[in-house]
Amino acid sequence: MLLKNPRSEEQNFTIFENAKKMRLPDFSFEKRFRSQGLLNIAGIDEVGRGSWAGPLVAAGVVLPDNFAPPQGFSESKSTSPQKRVEFAYLIAKAAITISIAEVPAGVIDNIGITKATNKAFRLVAKGLNPEPDFFLLDAFYIKHFPKKKQLAIVKGDKKSVSIAAASIIAKVHRDSLMVKLSKAYPQYDFARHKGYGTRVHQEAIRKYGFTQIHRTSYNLNYLTS
Repeated sequence: MLLKNPRSEEQNFTIFENAKKMRLPDFSFEKRFRSQGLLNIAGIDEVGRGSWAGPLVAAGVVLPDNFAPPQGFSESKSTSPQKRVEFAYLIAKAAITISIAEVPAGVIDNIGITKATNKAFRLVAKGLNPEPDFFLLDAFYIKHFPKKKQLAIVKGDKKSVSIAAASIIAKVHRDSLMVKLSKAYPQYDFARHKGYGTRVHQEAIRKYGFTQIHRTSYNLNYLTS
């Protein structure tokens, strides 16, 4: 008679839990709605909500139902910069339609980040052509938009291939913008931190102050006081 090793069971459970955490996005949501006759499913996501400088960028992607995600395909935060660019190329090549929207820092300061996110999502949704039958959104519903045509999914970029694809397109696009802005404001090194609140960025603000692309509504005045 074999005795069970309690530690082995615990280790197996830990491995199983880690495997669940590392689960890659799939087409479960897309298949669910395609089975209802909604064939063109768009994924929408944004990047840059927490950044101190530069625009909020949202993207929308409609992938064909025969799209095969490459090995290791995941959302932008779980993907290296090099892989993101590679995935973005494959997504752009395969996509039925892609839409990108930018909301600059000045607008974010005027209306707030929540309304800015909704604005970006609306612009993206309107820019997709042909118009999708249904929208899968990362965390946020689009206000004043037909509720029956959308589903907001918490951590949707980790669950839906379409939303993950949108996150990659948005991230690659925004990173490219921040590299260009780094040339306009070389002392801030935006190419390095993409506008987020790193120590390098904090030190640059303390030394040089704010630029017109900084989000002054983010209560950053303590850095210059």
